[in-house]
Amino acid sequence: MNPKLLHNLTVIPFFILGITSFFMGFGWMLSSEPWMLDEYANTILLEESYKDLFAHPINENLPRYLTLLYRFFGLWVTTIGMLIMSFTIVTRLGTVMARNFIQSSFFITLIGISIIEYIFIPSSHFIYLTFVLWVLWGVSVWAGIKLKKYDV
Repeated sequence: MNPKLLHNLTVIPFFILGITSFFMGFGWMLSSEPWMLDEYANTILLEESYKDLFAHPINENLPRYLTLLYRFFGLWVTTIGMLIMSFTIVTRLGTVMARNFIQSSFFITLIGISIIEYIFIPSSHFIYLTFVLWVLWGVSVWAGIKLKKYDV
């Protein structure tokens, strides 16, 4: 296979991962009720609807607290996306070391995300996104392995 195509297949998946993280983080930061982005899975986990949860007087400030948590989470996800895109653009994953670092980091992260989703939110629509992330990671790893024979 053409080494340029293999190289693009190692880089492009991580750039897509970075862009996806960047925009998902913005979604959480800009949403007026970010916890509602995964309402179905959250209500199953809580075993109570948000309407019932917020109706209790003790939870009157809970929406503000959840908004703060999700804004912070959104900022964190956006920052991770920018870091992924920066690392990918600057290094172009042109060395085995650069590819191994980012691919290993993502492997560990994807394992953690998959376990959390399986245990806590198995009905979340984010599971489909995680599957796509695994496919992108797999394409990058496969192309990186094939590319090794062309590395000097």
